[in-house]
Amino acid sequence: MYVKTGIIAFFGIVLVSGVGICRSIEDNWNDFLHYTAIGRFDLATGYAQNLIESNPDPVELLELSESNPNGYGILLKMYSTNKELKDLSGRILDIIEQGRFVRRTDAEVIKQEIKRLSSTIRGRLAAQERLKNAGEYAIPYLLEALADENRKDELANIADALGKIGRDAVRPLVASLQMKNTAAKVEVIRALGETGYPQSQGHLKFVAQQDPSEQLRKSALEAMEKIDPSAAKLPAAQLLFGLAEDYYYHTESLAPAADYDFANIWFWDQDSQSLVRHEVDKAYFNELMAMQNCEWALKADEDLGKAIALWLAAFFKAEATQLAMPQYFGQGHANAMTYATTAGPEYLHQALERALNEKNAYVALGIVEALAANAGEKSLLWRVGTEQPLVKALTFDDRSVRYSAAIAIGGAGPTSEFMGCKQVIENLAEAVGRKGAEELGDDLADEYAIRAVEVMNELAVRRNEVVDLLQALPDLTDATKSSWQQMQNLAGEVLARIESPDAQRAIADMALSEKNPADIRKYAFGSLAISAKLNANLLTDEQIDAIYSLISSGDTEPQIRSAAAAAYGALNLPSRRVKDLILDQAAG
Repeated sequence: MYVKTGIIAFFGIVLVSGVGICRSIEDNWNDFLHYTAIGRFDLATGYAQNLIESNPDPVELLELSESNPNGYGILLKMYSTNKELKDLSGRILDIIEQGRFVRRTDAEVIKQEIKRLSSTIRGRLAAQERLKNAGEYAIPYLLEALADENRKDELANIADALGKIGRDAVRPLVASLQMKNTAAKVEVIRALGETGYPQSQGHLKFVAQQDPSEQLRKSALEAMEKIDPSAAKLPAAQLLFGLAEDYYYHTESLAPAADYDFANIWFWDQDSQSLVRHEVDKAYFNELMAMQNCEWALKADEDLGKAIALWLAAFFKAEATQLAMPQYFGQGHANAMTYATTAGPEYLHQALERALNEKNAYVALGIVEALAANAGEKSLLWRVGTEQPLVKALTFDDRSVRYSAAIAIGGAGPTSEFMGCKQVIENLAEAVGRKGAEELGDDLADEYAIRAVEVMNELAVRRNEVVDLLQALPDLTDATKSSWQQMQNLAGEVLARIESPDAQRAIADMALSEKNPADIRKYAFGSLAISAKLNANLLTDEQIDAIYSLISSGDTEPQIRSAAAAAYGALNLPSRRVKDLILDQAAG
């Protein structure tokens, strides 16, 4: 019985794969649904594969799914719950969505519907509904028809349809406000007023403030009154900046259509006097729109510095997606860091304050690094209201941001105490000690360690009195005992300038340790000499005796012996020690 059943199943699968090429899209679709519904997923798999491999017309498959809502529901359920059919179901759904997109954006279909606007009443109503379904994709063709001198008799119907597309129409209509055709522009403004969505207010006010045409200025204000009379009293720059902020914070009402995995950003081409559409990834659509509206805000008011700050934050936020920037940026477009390093500290601190409040580590880190690149003490401790954003960054949740902030402030060499100066050395010490290496990764932890110890060295050389390097003594001492030679040398240099017995003794231990390579020992003796000159002798008798033994021994490598002797001399020990050394060599 089991054998018989297996044979039947086997031949069933063979039959599916063997005749699939000759079957129609509808046959494969119906059989896939049938065998799925009765739980024969093995057979359903074959029909699904045949359906996909037949390269079906997406629109035809879409229409089949629309004619069978229950079957489409089964497909969705298999994608959500059935491991065996999940992948195939997902691929079929992708084809259906492709059909939805093709039908919605078909240029010839849209043009035909625009012509139908001027047919019968029933035809006009049907055309309006289909154009509304086409959404933003219908706008370029409606504007083209609107501007066509040969279609003046259709103008009223086209203009009426333009205002009934809905929310999807706002972005392309706003972009088209740059057109030169005054008559068509009046209709665009009227359509924006009829849609009633507030995201057009800033752009309408821009027209009301700056368009040379009195007719257009008046039309823009009238449209604004329809949407929100109170907004008409505000300057364009303020409205555009507010819109940019809404995009930056991903306000739900501004989200692109959920139907597709991409979004559209629209531009007006002045040469062709037509709309241009650019597809962008949804992951950074809001950030790109925030940048675009910041640019318009600056066109409205070039002194609106906060728009520069928001533009920078949005650019860094877009880069955080790790996606290539959109094609419309063009070749050679500078990255966010380039713009940030050329911006003034006022804008950077505003952007940093926003990033810290938003808890966006990527944006905060980029801004902090830009500040570190070219800002001095006064610029780094800039206030935004009552806050000092860079000081605030010293206690941020993200370790990279904290370390970079400490390096930035320490590198500027602060000359007066400030709230948070203790956090500077705490973070520098943690970085030198490679705290959080598991969080940062070894390479980044190493980079921060070197940057931190170099900043400490600069502070030590300058004898900075604000950042207390003594607090980093344990981490610096541990660094001298590591096998990382670059860090050993730098830690020794910093310790040499700290007035502390433990600091000097840590350097001596590094110089005396036979586990260290000769180069490290020679370098350590050089640091010990500097420490002795600055701080006099702070060594133990045992360490002094050990150095003496090195100098007096004929087995000591000449270069180490010479370096040890220089350090010994810098210690300025009692003359008895020097006398013993001279007599010992004479006795030999």
